[in-house]
Amino acid sequence: MRRRRPGHGPHPGAGLTPGPGAGDEAAAEAGRTPTPWLDDDEQHAWRALVLGSELLFGRLNDELERRHGLTFTEYSILVRLSERDGRMRMAQLADALAHSRSRVTHTIKRMEGRQLVRREDSPEDGRGVDAVMTEEGLAVLERTAPTHVRGVRRHLLDLAGPGEVAALGRVMDAVCDHLIAGHPEMEIREG
Repeated sequence: MRRRRPGHGPHPGAGLTPGPGAGDEAAAEAGRTPTPWLDDDEQHAWRALVLGSELLFGRLNDELERRHGLTFTEYSILVRLSERDGRMRMAQLADALAHSRSRVTHTIKRMEGRQLVRREDSPEDGRGVDAVMTEEGLAVLERTAPTHVRGVRRHLLDLAGPGEVAALGRVMDAVCDHLIAGHPEMEIREG
């Protein structure tokens, strides 16, 4: 039997669409609410979101790396820093990127080696550490931003019809609101 590599091929549960009431008896006996299975439209939308997101972010990353030697995460760090006068607490930066602190620390260390950022003690209280964008980091951001914006337009925005971009924004804002609720430190959106 051929083994499925993680992340490749259909998910082991792909195609499972239990009929109405499937598993409801066992759930009721255990005192749990029955699982609200996805209908065909919901399943299609969910899978399109997952695959489309993976393909989109992969393509944007590939374009940045190929043309500028910068990963999508590194680009995102430079963008976040530029929006905060070039300086952010490392913990706040990790929250803004929805990445672990260790991942951001590792990425910042790599970027320091290329002199795009540096770490400094926070002037606020001297306990925290800030990521600070260098002049070279700003210059790299200015060179890479057009590549990123063209990619976002070509691979997402230009494919949407009238009203669809605004609708997508509303749906994703609702997702952010839901997932950030109870974690105000993760809120980094403006306005």
